[in-house]
Amino acid sequence: MKNNEKKNDPYQALRYREFNVFLLLRFAMVFAWSMQFIVIEWEVYSLTKDPLSLGFIGLMEIIPAVSMALFAGHIVDQREKKGLLVKCILGFSAISFGLFLLTWPKVVGGWSKDYILYSIYALVFVGGIVRAFMGPTIFSLLSLIIPKKAYPNAATWSSTVWQIGAVMGPALAGFSINWIGVHWSMCLVFGFSILSLIALSQISKKPILNPKIGESIKDSLTEGLTFVFKNQIVLGALSLDMIAVLFGGAVALLPVFAQDILKVGSEGFGILRAAPAVGSFITVLVSAYVPLNKNAGKKLLAAIFVFGLSIILFGISTYFWLSVFALFLSGLADGISVVIRQTILQLKTPDHMRGRVGAVNSIFVGSSNELGAFESGATAKLMGTVTSVIFGGSVTLLTVIITALKSPTFRNLDLNRDMEDHQKIE
Repeated sequence: MKNNEKKNDPYQALRYREFNVFLLLRFAMVFAWSMQFIVIEWEVYSLTKDPLSLGFIGLMEIIPAVSMALFAGHIVDQREKKGLLVKCILGFSAISFGLFLLTWPKVVGGWSKDYILYSIYALVFVGGIVRAFMGPTIFSLLSLIIPKKAYPNAATWSSTVWQIGAVMGPALAGFSINWIGVHWSMCLVFGFSILSLIALSQISKKPILNPKIGESIKDSLTEGLTFVFKNQIVLGALSLDMIAVLFGGAVALLPVFAQDILKVGSEGFGILRAAPAVGSFITVLVSAYVPLNKNAGKKLLAAIFVFGLSIILFGISTYFWLSVFALFLSGLADGISVVIRQTILQLKTPDHMRGRVGAVNSIFVGSSNELGAFESGATAKLMGTVTSVIFGGSVTLLTVIITALKSPTFRNLDLNRDMEDHQKIE
């Protein structure tokens, strides 16, 4: 009975002090990054009134994020994680401060719109380099501050905190733009990046678990890529989520919907942007009490199918609150996907390979947000905003159907066995 209670303890990971500090750090960074992205989206569209310019924000971040990701994964597996994360946060803080200056009329009052725009793109580009290292570093650090038996529960709480930050960042961005303007909104972003640095100071340095220190980049990357592409469950989870984010990325066009279609201003924009994150937050919070491990494959496929339907509903809606509901529904579905995918990665990734697998995850899923933003902007330019969103949702539905029919192994995935194996590890 005692073992069963431990296995079902929804607060298992929260009983470790450093994990709680890690959650504060993760919240502060997600909040800062998501708020910054929204503020910059608003500023860029206000400068250009061109949906393609929103796509270029994503493109400027994804180019360095993807090109540097595998190298970053190699470095993360070779180095001490806390020190690397300090450097990542300092880099992000410098970028936030730069954007704070670029949105200050006293600094850029005499600049042309194009010069301001290109300067913003340049800082976003540097941010892509930082992101390439930050994702694998955080993924690796998580596994070093809790025992393996708590991995599934830790993945759930980590996803929950991520969603809280993703809810509050965009929501506050929309309101703060209206209340205090873009410039001082960027000051808040900078403040939260400093908060994350303070939280990180409370986590001790961790050992490097990679037995192949000094291994060549070629051999290191070959090992990491071979692991991902030979593990059909890991590859399937990453690929499915990537397609959904890439083609179902309607959120990249929210400034267009808020300003030109629904005409709800910056406050309505904040509500729209926060709606999917609220849905995701509810899902991941509930999943701490109602685990998603049983029949995980079917649940993941169903969740992404619902996600695609909700994106289509959002695209055809001309009513603000129906649009909010559609985005909220997409968040509920996405939350299931996030929890199951994170649990798969934590359970199935060897300790010495977490940086490289985290890097591949960044390429497949994290960077697909930015590529999805560019795809949405480009297709909106070519076929119209509404048609672009409907097209993306339809591609998502088609991908789920093909995966369900062609991959019975993934469809029948059940994580209970893996979870029980890790719970037995002392």
